[in-house]
Amino acid sequence: MKTHLDAIVHLLHEASYATLATQATQLTGYPYATALPCVVDETHCPLFCVSALAEHTKNLLADPHVSLSVVKPESANVQTAPRVTVLGKAERFVPSPEGLARYLRYQPDARRYLELDFMFFRLKPERLRYIGGIGQMGWLDAAAWDTLPVLALRQEAQLLKAATPQTQRDVCLRGIDLFGVDYEANGIGERRRFAQMPSLASLPDSLADILATGH
Repeated sequence: MKTHLDAIVHLLHEASYATLATQATQLTGYPYATALPCVVDETHCPLFCVSALAEHTKNLLADPHVSLSVVKPESANVQTAPRVTVLGKAERFVPSPEGLARYLRYQPDARRYLELDFMFFRLKPERLRYIGGIGQMGWLDAAAWDTLPVLALRQEAQLLKAATPQTQRDVCLRGIDLFGVDYEANGIGERRRFAQMPSLASLPDSLADILATGH
């Protein structure tokens, strides 16, 4: 089966949390799974902001090999729901000011945690297993993931600044990428997909079309 990159990208963007499995330090050889907030960066890699006291953080610092699982939000039947498992290494990093601003647009409550002992990790995918439904599944490797188009953080910030006056009062834009637009409406996170992937030059017009159609 041909696995579609865009379906995986949208799924990761739509999920506000994920289940992360780390290598347990308390019981060697066993995976330790926990749910936590998840935001993807401009390269569509999952990011985590976690406390140094958390069990999964201790595991991450000891062994970066992890597995991340995401299911399409509000799915009635998990057996038929689109879902993806990402295998890779979680690397600790310090976000740039633009990257931090992007993260906080998705997870504003994290601002208070940054005054404590929280730190950031980025999961770099090495292999991904996508299941679109019963009988629809396939593997994807890092080489394919690395071909994804990237919208630079500075360009995203410029587009957000220009687009914000065009949005409805109850809509707050979170992020823009070349696959779609993430926003919050009435306190609920949503995503609108571009019908066709725009070029960097046509992205402002594509964004304006989405904003004009409302939510």
